[in-house]
Amino acid sequence: MRKDYQQRFAKEYNGFRAFFQWLTCTFTYGFFYKTFFGLRIVGHENLPKKGFYIVASNHVSAIDPFLVACAVKRPVAYMAKIELFEKKIMRFFLDLLGAFAVDREKLAKSTIKTVHEIKKTNWLFGIFPQGTREREDNMENINKGFASFAKTLKCDIIPIALIGMAREKRRWFRRCMTIKIAPPIKYNNDVNEMIKSWSEAISKMLKGEEENEPQEN
Repeated sequence: MRKDYQQRFAKEYNGFRAFFQWLTCTFTYGFFYKTFFGLRIVGHENLPKKGFYIVASNHVSAIDPFLVACAVKRPVAYMAKIELFEKKIMRFFLDLLGAFAVDREKLAKSTIKTVHEIKKTNWLFGIFPQGTREREDNMENINKGFASFAKTLKCDIIPIALIGMAREKRRWFRRCMTIKIAPPIKYNNDVNEMIKSWSEAISKMLKGEEENEPQEN
C-alpha cells in the first residue's frame, strides 16, 4: 500500500473530493434511505454554522459514515482501518471520499498530522469512538482518541446518534431510520469528562429522553 494513504494533506481535501462525497453520501445514499426507509435527520440546528469540529457517532452498520456526512451537510474526513485499503477498488473509492488509513493497533504520527491538515480546510473530522460496529444500545468499549483529538485541536465534539441503521431493523417503505444531532460538547482539558458527556448524550438520544425533541430536517 502506498504510504500517502496514511497521511493526507490539506490540498487533497479539495472541491472535487467534496463534490464526490456529496454525490455519494447525499445524492445517492441520502436519497435512497430517505425514499425507501423514511430516514429522518433531526437536530441539524445544533450544528455550528462554521468552523472546525469533530463529529462522533455510535457505529452499527457499514452505511454509517455515508449517512453522517449526509446529515451534517459538510464533507467529512474519516479514518478507515488500513485493511480496507488493501483492495484496489476499495482503495480508489475511499481515496475519492477523503478517507485515510489507520492502524487500529497503534496511533501513528501520520494520523495526528492528517487531522491537523483537515482542520486547515472546510472539512470536518468524523470518528466512531467505539472503533468498530456495536449493538445500537451498547455504549461500552469507548476509545479515548476522539476526546484527545478535541483537546489537542481545541475543537468541540458533536454527538450524533444513529437509530435503526442495523440491517435487521430496516423495513422497506417504513419510517424506521433516524439520525439525531445533539448540541456541541465544548472541549476542555479533561478527556474523561468529554467522553462521559458524549456517552450520556448518545444514550439520551437513543432512548428518546431529550427534554426538547430537536426539529426534523
